[in-house]
Amino acid sequence: MTEKGRVTLPIEVGMDEEIKELMERLGADAVRNSDGTELPAVASELFAKVYSTYFPARGDNDWAKSRPLDRTHFYLMSKRIPALTEGELVIDVMDGYFAQQVSPDTDVDVTKMWQVIDRTTGETISPSKWSLVDDSHVKLAEAIPGHVYTVNFFAKQMWDSTQMYNYITNDWHLDPKRCKEMPYDVRIPETWEHMQSALKQWCLEHPEVDVVRFTTFFYHFTLVFNHVGKEKFVDWFGYSASVSESAMDEFAKVYGYELTPEDFVDEGYYNNPFRSPKPQFLDWMDFTHRFVTEKAKELVKITHEAGKEAMMFLGDNWIGMEPYGPYFPEIGMDAVVGSVGSAATCRMISDIPGVKYTEGRFLPYFFPDVFNAEGDPIGEANRSWLDARRAIVRSPLDRMGYGGYLSLAVQFPDFVNRVEQICEEFRQIHIQSEGIRPADAPFTVGVLNAWGKIRSWQTHMVAHALWYKQIYTYLGVIESLAGLPFEVKFLSFEDVENGVPDEIGVLINAGSAGTAFSGDLAWGNTQLVTTIRQWVADGGAFIGVGEPSAYQQNGAFLQLSDVLGVERETHLTLNTDKYHEVTTDHFITADLAEAFDDGEGGGDVYALDENTKVLAMKDGSVQIAAHAYGHGRAVYLSGLPYSSENSRLLHRALYWAANREQTFENNWHCDNIYTEVAYYPSANKIFVYNNTEETQSTRVHGHGKVWTAILGSAGSQWIDLNENPGEAAAGDNPVSAII
Repeated sequence: MTEKGRVTLPIEVGMDEEIKELMERLGADAVRNSDGTELPAVASELFAKVYSTYFPARGDNDWAKSRPLDRTHFYLMSKRIPALTEGELVIDVMDGYFAQQVSPDTDVDVTKMWQVIDRTTGETISPSKWSLVDDSHVKLAEAIPGHVYTVNFFAKQMWDSTQMYNYITNDWHLDPKRCKEMPYDVRIPETWEHMQSALKQWCLEHPEVDVVRFTTFFYHFTLVFNHVGKEKFVDWFGYSASVSESAMDEFAKVYGYELTPEDFVDEGYYNNPFRSPKPQFLDWMDFTHRFVTEKAKELVKITHEAGKEAMMFLGDNWIGMEPYGPYFPEIGMDAVVGSVGSAATCRMISDIPGVKYTEGRFLPYFFPDVFNAEGDPIGEANRSWLDARRAIVRSPLDRMGYGGYLSLAVQFPDFVNRVEQICEEFRQIHIQSEGIRPADAPFTVGVLNAWGKIRSWQTHMVAHALWYKQIYTYLGVIESLAGLPFEVKFLSFEDVENGVPDEIGVLINAGSAGTAFSGDLAWGNTQLVTTIRQWVADGGAFIGVGEPSAYQQNGAFLQLSDVLGVERETHLTLNTDKYHEVTTDHFITADLAEAFDDGEGGGDVYALDENTKVLAMKDGSVQIAAHAYGHGRAVYLSGLPYSSENSRLLHRALYWAANREQTFENNWHCDNIYTEVAYYPSANKIFVYNNTEETQSTRVHGHGKVWTAILGSAGSQWIDLNENPGEAAAGDNPVSAII
């Protein structure tokens, strides 16, 4: 190994020699501690950059105990309780919640901060008609039989969500030194003063630390546990734990109207990202983002004055620190680090503007749930790397690293060997590319949904890249784009309502009906529909996945059905006959060797007329369709889970929709869909990589020439075009052995 650096190694006490050896082997130039571990004394002797986790809003339990009213808060909803008889109804708000994590707050004006709602009518019940029996029971005096009721209650957060998860996962209850950490709210003036003074003192006491890794700042994403300590509700984008009485009062002063508990509870959906965002919630996001920016900026200033860098972990208490929000660059963060769970989450980190460098924390985390006799740490490392590499090639992370307990990882020497290889390949991507991103297609792809830029690379996620049956059909679009050679921009409906930006060559709208990602009510906007329809007719391109533009109105379910050439059967047009003929030979499906996998699929989709080219069908429903519309084109896909096959199909669909399919062969691509290539014009090199754990042979096409490579499991190859100019497309020019 000739180069070192760009790698951060987790370390812990009692492993000095192992740490030194691994730093040499992995070429690590930075070390860090993980949650629950301390930095060993050897850290200051390693001549490496030292990171240390820091928690502004938890970790000082002495302070937390001395200020019992300073807890952060949730807005939560009780179970839906039916009234089966006339008269009184008592609701236990804590039924189903974990009492060690949350506690109802009755030290507030409950008539303002609590709310009882008749979920049958949607009516808010007057506080004069209900009362508290005790801290966790509400009595409704005159319940109507057959109606269902809930209580929106204000709850103190008694145990930090992430520390609780780590505590339970790692059996920290067996360690008498461990405690259950209580979070505290930055909006309390005395607590804010304490946070500032505590950070100043901590910086003085830790001269060995070069980088303060804030994990993160003040408000945790919504993560609530049930009565037995298992996850009950998780929303990685949730703001329901950012509330306080003072914040709501301040919001009313700034925005001129008062929020209610229901504005946070949102019928029990808690404004999760699949919900089309209401104006009140968008205002709260903006309000919180501005406040958190202001406070985080002060902590970063303290960090810089102490001669240290400030790094933000994109996780835990990240709410309000929106990395694609309008105020984020004002904070002055030096770096952002985040967990890499997929190509999409990798791009979510690497594309963040306004920081000096980005870092990805790769999987697996060195925790006992993976590092045990039945675990597969090498398999997880390979899957993590193969997913991430596609994104790193397109938008490189500046650094990589791992987290957890090093003492666990070293018990698996084959795993350490694999990590050594991954670290070296990561560095080579930077060295060989000379720090320049590879060439993209000559047009930009716009992803259109209700959120736009603020949720860049964050669509269709629930809990940070975890798989869900209902979303993998659509998340595959984002996962594919993360590693394809396109500039990608995330646009809201407001961004295109009065005109599609000039640089956009293809618009993609993907999602299920009724969600923020498909659009729901947005498609009832005549101006929006008219603008996109005319844009496509004038030569634009539109790709719809699943139930795009879905909103039942004026005789259509898909409001852009005329553009797409297909419509969804909602049992209202069963009387209308449908005729289909599948076109088996088309540019879009040229690399589709087997039946198209559309995941859960749209279902019951039919072509409007013979002008729609149906390219794939299943059980009588259209899966893929291509349609000319005026001077433009549209493509319909019933779903697109991520796979090499589907990524290539989307690649081709984008070129066809943009009316550029004739240029595809001369734009860099591999004929083997399980391999991909990136072209670096300034370095005059190409990087060919195998996205599987099996050996692959591939022919690389570009500039009218061809190269042949044989790539071993997860292998890759750099080809210098100055030294190996390739041959005419009909030739065969092997350039590598199995690697």
